[in-house]
Amino acid sequence: MPSDTPPIVLTFGLSDPTGGSGLQADLMTLASMGCHGVSVLTGYTVRDSASCDEVTGLDPEVVATQARMLLEDMPIAAFKVGACTRAEVVSAIAEVVADYDDIPLILAPDFTLDDEHVLAADELREAIADLLAPQTTLLVADSATLLALAQPDGDAEAPSLDAAISHLLSQGCEYILSTETGTHRLVNTLFSEDGQLRQDMWDRGSHRIMGLTDTLGSAIAALLANGQEPAEAVREAQEYLYQAVRNAFRPGMGAYMPDRFFWARSSDDEAPPAAGKDAAPGEARH
Repeated sequence: MPSDTPPIVLTFGLSDPTGGSGLQADLMTLASMGCHGVSVLTGYTVRDSASCDEVTGLDPEVVATQARMLLEDMPIAAFKVGACTRAEVVSAIAEVVADYDDIPLILAPDFTLDDEHVLAADELREAIADLLAPQTTLLVADSATLLALAQPDGDAEAPSLDAAISHLLSQGCEYILSTETGTHRLVNTLFSEDGQLRQDMWDRGSHRIMGLTDTLGSAIAALLANGQEPAEAVREAQEYLYQAVRNAFRPGMGAYMPDRFFWARSSDDEAPPAAGKDAAPGEARH
């Protein structure tokens, strides 16, 4: 690849016409982080910033064909997989990325859209757990998603979160970033087979913000595409997300959205946040 070509990241996901989440959020984040984003649609939504009215999945063959055309044309430096609507789409993506196992894969599954449109059928969870998670470099998910992936059929007694993380790592997933939203703080913990690698905490704002997981996942993908190691990419991606959330804006009558190009509008003399108020992510412990 010519030296003047930015790293290229291929992202799979739903179209979100608001730009708050999905492919649009991925592409803005990747551009902001110095990458060129190319995208494969898994489906599209009919929505605004307040609610989602419709989710329509695409044909799995169309998804696979578009991805292969891009991969045969361009040198892809990282994959990011977001929301998929059906198990068949997951299977198509897994078959494609299996042919490129040297390319880092960030998996940020989305099983719901604002708790209104449930995409978490057993077959979808099973397909992600069996076909994509074992190929994943870094999985970004909250505890509910991690438990669902560790026990996709839901038949037996639910495992503990630690057991779920251990199970997913034993199946081939290299790193897991467990994301938790508490009353006042966001807590993100990075795990590998060596155990907990880092834990970061940062203050949570009072507004509902769209696209946090997609923004974090695509920021990590951008940093991996630029050659960073996973633990360092997780740290820097959280710094980016913190700044984007700190500058969040409300374009409509619903949720706020991260300002993914905060740096283009910030002044050089902007004061840093005071400790304890809008505090930047801080590492709790190794």
